[in-house]
Amino acid sequence: MTKSIGYLSFGHWSSSPHSQARTGADTLLQAIELAEAAEELGVDGAYFRVHHFARQHGAAFPLLAAIGARTSRIEIGTGVIDMRYENPLYMAEEAAVADLIAGGRLQLGVSRGSPEQVIDGFRYFGYQPDESDPSGAEMARGNFEVFLKVIDGARFAEPNPRPMFPNPYPGPIGIEPQSPGLRDRIWWGAGNRKTAEWAAQLGVNLQSSTLVMHESNEPFHVQQRKQIEGYLEAWKAAGHERTPRVSVSRSIFALVDEQDWAYFGRDRASEDQVGSIGRDGEAIFGRSYAGPPDELIEELQQDEALQIADTVLLTIPSQLGVDFNAHALQNIVEHVAKPLGWK
Repeated sequence: MTKSIGYLSFGHWSSSPHSQARTGADTLLQAIELAEAAEELGVDGAYFRVHHFARQHGAAFPLLAAIGARTSRIEIGTGVIDMRYENPLYMAEEAAVADLIAGGRLQLGVSRGSPEQVIDGFRYFGYQPDESDPSGAEMARGNFEVFLKVIDGARFAEPNPRPMFPNPYPGPIGIEPQSPGLRDRIWWGAGNRKTAEWAAQLGVNLQSSTLVMHESNEPFHVQQRKQIEGYLEAWKAAGHERTPRVSVSRSIFALVDEQDWAYFGRDRASEDQVGSIGRDGEAIFGRSYAGPPDELIEELQQDEALQIADTVLLTIPSQLGVDFNAHALQNIVEHVAKPLGWK
């Protein structure tokens, strides 16, 4: 089966003596180095999670542009950027710049966001939702819809009758630069079926992580599979011409040597967990997979959501450094992906 294999980094850093990433600079420079190594290994994508007010990746676009300039094939993306914090016009400029530098390899995942380190952190960034929208969910969706219109080439700004530079066309002016094809490489991170169907109607790809809203008593991978199926049905009903992409995130570690067992052997008995995520209600968190390759292959074949997604994003432990993460990715590519027939 055709399945794109990428990795997802949260970019944690810590001053702990056991951490290989002790500063923000360490995390960023190692992220570039790992993307280069992953490209050489044949990995398809390098994705980054964005969290504000935390010792993790924050401003994604400078990092994406740097990786785009240092690589030639690997997809570069996010999973996800919180649209409650973003100015959609400035974001459109940044996205186009990063995509053009990378030669059209940007895969931009965004969402309404998840619980953060601070209460309503978007307010400190200057964004105030309406009183009827205390979580900022509708504000995020509104920002996203503006962003889509702008990268589609909408022209809306009244031109100066005496401009500093000649305008290339008459009438209203839009954001520059534009990056052709970027619109088809935008993803929405959905936590429930309703939001996934909304993303399908907009014509954007779907990212589903290791967390979805707990909408039934079924296992995580079954609930996620139903979310994906709802998205695909809504996509078909909307009549879009292209084939959409769907990604799922998984923590998967093939244990092939003593170091692998020391780090992740304890995760072999991992199970789904249900927990509260504040005012959003209960969510179900998917299990981690860790074990010898032959056992992993059997377990992954039973993961219903993983089977129907075309892209899998492997979460990586950034504090373990470039060498270990490249080794962990190589383990999956060689000992798991190939036997499963993922290409």
